[in-house]
Amino acid sequence: MKHESALLHVTGRALYIDDLPEPKGLLHVVPGLSEKAHARLVSVDLSAIRAVPGVVRVLTATDIPGENQTSPVHANDEPLLAVDLVQHVGQPIFAIVATERAIARRAVKLARIVYEERPAILDIQSAKANGSAVVWRPLIMERGAVEPALREAPRTIRGSLTIGGQEHFYLEGQVALAQPGEAGEMRVWSSTQHPSETQHLVASVLGRPHHLVTTEIRRMGGGFGGKESQANGCACLAALAADITGQAAKMRLDRDDDMVITGKRHDFKVEYEVGFTDQGDILAVDMELAARCGWSADLSGPVTDRALFHADNAYFYPDVRFRSLALKTNTQSNTAFRGFGGPQGIVAAERVIEEIAFATGLDPLDVRLRNVYGTGERDVTPYHMVVEDSISELIMTQLADQCAYRERRETLRAFNATSRTLRKGIALVPVKFGISFTATHYNQAGALVHVYTDGSVQVNHGGTEMGQGLHTKMVQIVMREFALPADKVRITATTTGKVPNTSATAASSGADLNGMAVLDAVTQIKNRMIAFASEKWQVPEDQIVFGPQGVLIGEERVAFRDLVWQVYFARISLSASGFYKTPKISWDATTGRGRPFYYFAYGAACAEITLDLLTGENTIDRVDILHDAGESLNPEIDIGQIEGAFVQGAGWLTTEELVWDGQGRLRTHAPSTYKIPACSDRPRIFNVELLKNAPNREATIYRSKAVGEPPLVHGVAVLHALSDAIASLDDYRSCPRLDAPATPETLLRTIMALQAKSGHGGPI
Repeated sequence: MKHESALLHVTGRALYIDDLPEPKGLLHVVPGLSEKAHARLVSVDLSAIRAVPGVVRVLTATDIPGENQTSPVHANDEPLLAVDLVQHVGQPIFAIVATERAIARRAVKLARIVYEERPAILDIQSAKANGSAVVWRPLIMERGAVEPALREAPRTIRGSLTIGGQEHFYLEGQVALAQPGEAGEMRVWSSTQHPSETQHLVASVLGRPHHLVTTEIRRMGGGFGGKESQANGCACLAALAADITGQAAKMRLDRDDDMVITGKRHDFKVEYEVGFTDQGDILAVDMELAARCGWSADLSGPVTDRALFHADNAYFYPDVRFRSLALKTNTQSNTAFRGFGGPQGIVAAERVIEEIAFATGLDPLDVRLRNVYGTGERDVTPYHMVVEDSISELIMTQLADQCAYRERRETLRAFNATSRTLRKGIALVPVKFGISFTATHYNQAGALVHVYTDGSVQVNHGGTEMGQGLHTKMVQIVMREFALPADKVRITATTTGKVPNTSATAASSGADLNGMAVLDAVTQIKNRMIAFASEKWQVPEDQIVFGPQGVLIGEERVAFRDLVWQVYFARISLSASGFYKTPKISWDATTGRGRPFYYFAYGAACAEITLDLLTGENTIDRVDILHDAGESLNPEIDIGQIEGAFVQGAGWLTTEELVWDGQGRLRTHAPSTYKIPACSDRPRIFNVELLKNAPNREATIYRSKAVGEPPLVHGVAVLHALSDAIASLDDYRSCPRLDAPATPETLLRTIMALQAKSGHGGPI
């Protein structure tokens, strides 16, 4: 089945929030932002703004009837509008409500604000040097005795790694439309991945119970985690404006404002020490992962936790200690991003592999294969969860054979031996990615299914559609169970008025959780229909089968619509609310132990690149990916997700660079200065395949596996292919220690550092 909104997308008829018909008298909201990174507000004079024709109201914190807080983790550190203190450039201080958006955008410049500046901490290095506060308690994961193991190891290496952040750059920016109703009701259309959280925070800001606020979202134009918590600000300000004026209000951020206000993927500084043998066996790993978190907690705690969960990637460490450090800085509050800290942890794990490979002279693939998790032995993670289904060795070996990795590696080395200005590199990197929310209570979902008397079906669930095909998969589940064609099943907008207390569509769990909830609802209705038919036709229930030509009841075939009609006349409910909670999982953050994941998704990517030593420019020549999706719910959609995730991951690690100046101003705040991958950046040859005959061993929806976040990690192969190319300058004797993002400038700096270390001259 193709994407359920595909035709609407390509014809431009798919409605996003800014496309919705505007209610009569719609007002527009534009925020006024701080120009300082850390300062006390001495005075805020907004009188000139209030005098502008078309300005209806200027909102400040004093206008908030409820709580001036939007922290998603109840940290009480994220005011909707600043009061006495601003903590990053771009923090909203006030909001203009006007009859036209253009009027508000012009008027916002008329604010007269006097600041008393305070010292600002802007990056990880200064945060550590100045003893910056942490926004989340440090987490330690430990197994074995690390210090003795490192002391006794035949070889040890210490090093550090810098991993840059990433802007979400969703095509549809942050936007919300709020419309007041009677008796305190507020309806909010929000581009949010977490409708229930948006509902709860709007209610809190307005000072009213949740049942008076309804949040709705039909689709988003991308989210990638950037709308999990940070959509709430727009929704709350739009609702506040609507509540105070009694008129509908919309807030749509300009791209520059969006990038200046909202947080990014966390950048990390990783310090590591590894002990190993001459044969490439890892004996012990000690690692600290420090993150720039920004001015408030947001989701930084869970993000840094998950970085530790994935700092082993696919590898068993006999003795291990991981430590997180979630540092507060006077920058945007970093937040969820596809992978949620996991990719940063995996980049750190792969650096350890690379260090060992160059130190021993071994092929990095052989080091990876020597250290993968086993089954029944060498199978306990640093957080003491047993890996029951390790297939990393199988996937890497199969992919290496399919793409002729070893033969191509030798060919590339021969090319490099004679090429003066161009060097080629290749790397094959695995991924093992845990699936479930590490916040255990989020691992639940609800659904609502109605069967109408004409035989058509409406399905609603708590997940949100951001282009990833979640709604399509939910429709397919209903089609499969009732044996109906696509035109008989309709999915509706996600709304807190139908399915309450929803979890965010995040952690790659959208299909897992909501699919099982939909299946539960459908099964309830189906069982009622079967029980009715069994009694009416006097046929055993196991002889009633739903098929594309109708329902076979013993020897008689009855049209689905006709059976529905008879069930309705028998006064049997044709509607059901479904529910699901993930089994087997548990997590104790105080001990750093548990089973936080229901299962692992696996995969591997092989990337080949060409690097220009004179400019640092490079191309991705070929990529081969073999990915584990279990029994895929929709192979076409899943392959599309893998392709997009790879490009996004490669972009994060190569072209996407965030730059702040010394005053804390984000300088890369528009497409003109922030480089996301373009069509020309895609691999010249791009082969993506799903692992065959690999059903999920756990009881997920039809034995499928999540395909949202894990394939982003495939982009790590590009970083290591670039490193492989640079290493050729020193005859592969030294680890280049390439930081991310590996922009042309970073590549040139790394090339020069390696040449200086080796005593070699330049390439020409």
